[in-house]
Amino acid sequence: MRKLDPAIGRRPILTGLLTGAAVTLTAAGASSAIRSVPTPRRAPQWDVSEWLNGDGRNVDALRGTVIVIDFFQLWCPGCIAFSIPLMNQWEADFAAEVKTGQLAFVSIHTVFEGHGYQTPDRLKRFIRKKKILHPVGIDRHVAGSHVPETMRRFRTRGTPEMAIIDKAGMIRLQEFGYFEPAMGEGLIRRLLAEGNDRPAVPYRT
Repeated sequence: MRKLDPAIGRRPILTGLLTGAAVTLTAAGASSAIRSVPTPRRAPQWDVSEWLNGDGRNVDALRGTVIVIDFFQLWCPGCIAFSIPLMNQWEADFAAEVKTGQLAFVSIHTVFEGHGYQTPDRLKRFIRKKKILHPVGIDRHVAGSHVPETMRRFRTRGTPEMAIIDKAGMIRLQEFGYFEPAMGEGLIRRLLAEGNDRPAVPYRT
């Protein structure tokens, strides 16, 4: 377990959630070093066993669209306090861009611990409780492996971890734990302003 001080550069929207308690982050096992991953790099395809809240498609199908991904676990305190409310706020702030297919929000439930507790049924109730409206994918597990496939492909280090992918399918930011929301929002706006290599299509119909 790793604790990060949320008071550094905290955005006003999160003040009520984070004041008085450090955000607890969950790392993917002691053997996995908490280190940065290189960006930019080509985004891999995610491997999802089931979609909730609609079909999240995949990186290739979303070419021409800016993608924001939250890798989370339903029992992760840092996800509950930071990444999930941030995704909900951004989705509201960028509602017009989502509607026109310029921007897509996707969450991946990437379970590497507590498998018996973090079940699909419990996840469905959690999504309703947290008012998550965008597609949520359940990261696929291969028999005998505790680490799911999308987590391996993206080389995520734990939860919460967020990534922002540009219109050409390149990961431009990938951050484990807390980061300054204004930095992420500024990047989203810059990527939206970049030219398309192919027209965006509506995210949800």
